[in-house]
Amino acid sequence: MLIFSVFKTLTDQTVSVELKNDLSITGTLKSVDQFLNIRLDNIKVLDEGRHPHMMAVKNCFIRGSVVRYVQLPAEHVDTQLLEDATRRETAATKR
Repeated sequence: MLIFSVFKTLTDQTVSVELKNDLSITGTLKSVDQFLNIRLDNIKVLDEGRHPHMMAVKNCFIRGSVVRYVQLPAEHVDTQLLEDATRRETAATKR
């Protein structure tokens, strides 16, 4: 799976995750699985006024089905991996 491969290369990088309930969290990506469940350490909530209960939370596990989007650090994304995986997926669908 293309996205899973990209995320695996970004462990220990800072990412921002927006959830479907409008909660935005920034933290260090520690792990991701094939369902795009995400574990973040050293988290910070972007809108602390709306989510004061999250102030004491330092680590979290985010179920993949509640993620709206993930903002990745552009300088750490392996573009060669993306290009190669896209070519493989395109070739597989043409068969």
